[in-house]
Order: sequence, then structure tokens, then C-alpha cells
Amino acid sequence: MIVIGGLIANIIAVAILKKKKMDINDFIILESFGLLGAFIGAKLLYILVSANDIQWSRITEWSYLKSIMQGGFVFYGGFIGGIIMSFIACRIFKINFLSYANEVVFLIPLAHAFGRVGCFMAGCCYGIPYDGPFSVVFPENSFAIHGAKLFPVQLFEAVGLVFVSIILLLSKKVLHNKYQIELYFIIYGCLRFVTEAYRYDAARGVFWGLSTSRWISILMIIIGLTFIIRKNPFHCTK
Repeated sequence: MIVIGGLIANIIAVAILKKKKMDINDFIILESFGLLGAFIGAKLLYILVSANDIQWSRITEWSYLKSIMQGGFVFYGGFIGGIIMSFIACRIFKINFLSYANEVVFLIPLAHAFGRVGCFMAGCCYGIPYDGPFSVVFPENSFAIHGAKLFPVQLFEAVGLVFVSIILLLSKKVLHNKYQIELYFIIYGCLRFVTEAYRYDAARGVFWGLSTSRWISILMIIIGLTFIIRKNPFHCTK
């Protein structure tokens, strides 16, 4: 599902950048570095928040290490890693990161929404016990607790992400908003802070009463607001 979301996002991005007569090669460089950073960051944060559940004495066993590397990714880790690597590419190749990000950042939550549908299909990132409307029961061999009615938090967030994408697109087209990255930080930070309350999967990484993702959400909101006040710090000159 995330691959499908990525393909759709890239098709739209290329169409937009061609219309704007922007360099597709620069975009490919930024995206390639970003995807590499996203993979590394998503895995590292998963390992960090799951450290207590990992059997470190078995880490040298190929089958056990393989199972850890194949599963378990945290979006925020991927997002942070992707941003860091994109900035590295920006500095190395002298690409104006801001100009590209402002045009296509609305596609990140769109692709992410597909990923959340994938989470629902696999049963990972599952919700709290819930027997109200739209409750779901996952089968055996899914990542979720099977046989129990749970809140479909993955689909709830997927719908929210679609709305985030729409809001960013409208703010760009209608309001000519130049703060697309900052607005994304703020809106998604708020959405994720709320959805975290309905998550029930074990790998949360709780610190001082809040999950790791909630702390990162708060940080994202603060960064977004600060950057708007400071006016466009996401800038690399070419």
C-alpha cells in the first residue's frame, strides 16, 4: 500500500514540477536521499522504542536479526531521517529544498494515508479495545490482538491524513500559503497527538506519561510555529 501511495504521489509530483518547469533531476536526488534516510530513521526509532522487547542475546542469530529488520518501522523516525538526508542532499548538490517542498509536501500525507491502510490490512499499529460503531475484529496471524473488538485507528488516521493533504493543497492554491512545510508540521502533529490516544500496540515507548510519538508531535507543532515566526528557515540556495 505504501508503494502504491508512493507511485501515485510521484506521478502527481512529476506532473506538477514539469508544469512549473522545475528540474526533475534535482527532485529525484532529494527524494532518493530522503527515502534512504526514511528507511534508516524508521528502523532506528523502532529499535529504540522496542529496545526492551528485543532479545539482544539472540541478535547475532541470522533468523532473529532478519525478523527484526523485515518488520517494524516508525513513521516519525522515517520522517526525521528523510528530512535530515534531504538537507544533506540539499547542501551537497546546492538544491533549493524549499522550492520543491512547497510544491509537493501535500503528497506526503497522501502517500502516508495509503501506508495506514496497509497497517490496517496487516493489523499493525492497532487501536484500543472498542465495541462501538465501526469496531473491527482482526483474524489470527495478524499483528493485532485477534478475536477482540478494536478501534480502527489506522483507518481513522488515514482519513485524517487525506484531509491534511487537502488542506495543504487548498492553502497553496487558494491562499497562496508559502509555509507548506510548517503547516504540515503543525496539522499532522495535532492529528498524530490525537490518534496516539487510540493506539494500543505495545511498541509505544512511553516517557513521562506520553508516548514517543506524542513527544515528537509536540516538538513538530512547536517547530512549525517557530519557523513560521522566523520566516522560511528551510532554504538552501542554488
